[in-house]
Amino acid sequence: MNENRILVVDDEPQIQRFLHPALTASGYDVMTAATAADAERLIATSAPDLVILDLGLPDKDGKEVIRTVRAFSEVPIIVLSARDREAEKIASLDLGANDYVEKPFGIGELLARVRTALRQKAAGTSVPSVFESNGLVVDMVKRVVMLNGEEVHLTRKEYQLLVHLVLHPGLVVTHRQLLASVWGAAHLEDLHYLRVFVGQLRAKIEQDPNQPHFIRTEPGVGYRFIAS
Repeated sequence: MNENRILVVDDEPQIQRFLHPALTASGYDVMTAATAADAERLIATSAPDLVILDLGLPDKDGKEVIRTVRAFSEVPIIVLSARDREAEKIASLDLGANDYVEKPFGIGELLARVRTALRQKAAGTSVPSVFESNGLVVDMVKRVVMLNGEEVHLTRKEYQLLVHLVLHPGLVVTHRQLLASVWGAAHLEDLHYLRVFVGQLRAKIEQDPNQPHFIRTEPGVGYRFIAS
């Protein structure tokens, strides 16, 4: 049994009926809200450990809830989004959401995203000196990358891109977030830079670059680094 409290924000009763028992059975303390106003009040007064947020609320767009909450809280937010709403996903992540799950979704997928977000929260702002996963080692002190015991030679941009991804394991990182981090704010629209360098990076660290294990594409949104 864990002590993490999760706030589910959705105005659809069937979603509430689906999520509440599933999350409770997994050991979480669950609160619910059906409006943006109630969600913002509960986040401010009850300090949940994580928020699951539907964007289609009756009184305010869910993206505005993210904007409001980020002014006073860093609580992890997982957005529930329709499959064909790439622009909404990107906007939500750029506003500060930590991840998204596409509707319709399975509870197993959602629980995995919840665990990942809570692990990230527990890790705080500390940066690991060495990252290891499936034979890949990224030593951020020595700035050395190893794969199955052999050094991988990366360019400066490839290394920066890899580090940004491994520091957000399991979470989606948008194209704009990666471009801002690696190339700077002047290159937020230069998606071709990112695609070229992701391709180069995959060629160096993936067993099969055409079926990548580490760097997964989130179509129309960004990339997700898989650390297990």
